[in-house]
Parts: sequence; C-alpha cells; structure tokens
Amino acid sequence: MRIPDDLRYTEDHEWVRISGNVARLGITDYAQDALGDVVFVGVPDVGATVAAKASFTEVESTKSVSDIYAPVSGVITAVNAALAERPELLNQDPYGDGWICEITCDGPLPELLDAAGYRALVGG
Repeated sequence: MRIPDDLRYTEDHEWVRISGNVARLGITDYAQDALGDVVFVGVPDVGATVAAKASFTEVESTKSVSDIYAPVSGVITAVNAALAERPELLNQDPYGDGWICEITCDGPLPELLDAAGYRALVGG
C-alpha cells in the first residue's frame, strides 16, 4: 500500500495535495483496494460549492457504493473528466491519473493527517 509523504489525508481515506489555495484530491490506495474494482465515479460539477466533511460525490465498485467527502470547503474548479469513461483509473493510479477534482479553498485549511498519521490510522 502506497502512502506518499507529500500529501495530506483524511480519516475518510481521501488524499489532498495543496498548492496555494487549491486542493487536488482523490481516494487513497488503501480506499481503492478496500473498494475493489471501481465501475463508476460520480464526476462532480465544476462551479459546485462544497463544505468540508460533506459528501459531494460517490464511487461505485463491484463491492459497494461509497461517498466521497470534501476535505476542504470551497468551489470545485477542475474535475477529472476521464473518470466518467475510465473509472478504473482510481484503481490503477489513485495518486496520479485517478485524481477526482480540484477545490479552490474559501477559508482556512482544516487539520489533515500527514503520511505518518495516515499510516497509523490504517495500520500500515
């Protein structure tokens, strides 16, 4: 299981890469492995406003449907449209081509786990 040191993580198994006031996010390697084969990703709408810790989309796998929670509050400014046609990107490259969206933050960043904290959370 990969847990890159340069990212931040939520207890709900989302990863966040912060650049200025923009947060790119996706699900962790741990989450994609637990889900199994991803068959659908609800690609969110650009311009939608999201609140930290609120569900804003979902991922469906052969095992279950899981909500994805926004790690930050703000406006969705970019989405990975490729996921609509190729949801398996979440399994193949969760930290690269499998990113879900970018949110321009409209307030202070919440406390997020660093890689060591996330490793401790998932027992890895």
